[in-house]
Amino acid sequence: MEYRTLGRTGIRVGEIGMGCEGFVGKTAEQIREMVDLMEAAGVNCIDLYTPNPQVREDLGAALAGRREKFVLQGHICSVWKDGQYKRTRSLEEAREGMAQQLRLLGTDYLDVGMIHYVDAMDDWNAVRQNGILDYALELKAAGTVKSVGLSSHNPEVALAAVNTGEIDVLMFSVNPCYDLQPANEDVEELWAEKNYERPLVNMDPQRQTLYETCQRLGVGITVMKAFGGGDLLKADMSPAGMALTPLQCLHYALTRPAVASVMCGARSMEDLKSSIAYETAGGAERDYAAALAAMPRISWVGHCMYCGHCAPCPQGISVADVTKFLNLCRAQGEIPETVREHYAALPHKAGECIRCGACEKRCPFGVGAVENMRQAAELFGA
Repeated sequence: MEYRTLGRTGIRVGEIGMGCEGFVGKTAEQIREMVDLMEAAGVNCIDLYTPNPQVREDLGAALAGRREKFVLQGHICSVWKDGQYKRTRSLEEAREGMAQQLRLLGTDYLDVGMIHYVDAMDDWNAVRQNGILDYALELKAAGTVKSVGLSSHNPEVALAAVNTGEIDVLMFSVNPCYDLQPANEDVEELWAEKNYERPLVNMDPQRQTLYETCQRLGVGITVMKAFGGGDLLKADMSPAGMALTPLQCLHYALTRPAVASVMCGARSMEDLKSSIAYETAGGAERDYAAALAAMPRISWVGHCMYCGHCAPCPQGISVADVTKFLNLCRAQGEIPETVREHYAALPHKAGECIRCGACEKRCPFGVGAVENMRQAAELFGA
């Protein structure tokens, strides 16, 4: 398992994580078997949005004696009320839900305390004004949660949240189809068939800005909906008009700026093994570039996807990394200190480009890589 640092939290997470929907409907023995497989494979990050008491209790039992081996991303404001899930904005209910969550899981802390499902600006403002955000920060100060997170499908809301500097971790829906859609308070719009009837070109700029802002501010991203609820894996259901493989979806998400881990909602041992197989898959199996370039309803022309097809450079330049750092600076309008440091650490700089154009000939998306190298050399001074 490859491990990544979850932004400024310093927490190390496996790039393949586990979404808790895979535990729903399972027996305690089945949950333990899944946790055993996760431990053996190094899958250490678990998202716990479901408030189902039985799932939490059975998972807590499975984690007994090995809690420290796992990173738990628990949700604030996801509660169990009258025998069913409820998203609440009641501070009293949030406090009760947190206490119950910790008790059932058999732990006295969560690694991430995730403010649950904030998709509207009015809702984000309510979270800030009714004490929910303050409560999350209070939990962090007390050590009950090690970091404060927020889950959202809306890049406008997510940007507003991360720009406050109070959100350490963002849980966000990341896949090639959702990345085309502009901000909307109705999550159903992300996969609505009508929104893919006309040809779509390139990533929504607000989504790109969100990822780049998270990278700049040290906000780690944990990914949900990498497979689009499974739709992206079936040609007849994919909004793109063709199917992707699970490995391609995972690789796409993991090559976005700031992404640390993808929460795979594995509903069976076979699903979990399929996602874990990413770690031993070859480059050809992971490669999403050719598939994206062939999508009948989508064009990524001129847009760098950080897919790495530009390599190898005869001068040894990591063209994809240089382009990523250049885009981070473009988004900010300046050179952030962290970006400057990461660029300086590259063994070969953009100024070494001999303009041979080999990278451009290999790019499936027609990116002007040579011009990007020129601009990067001018910007960074090397």
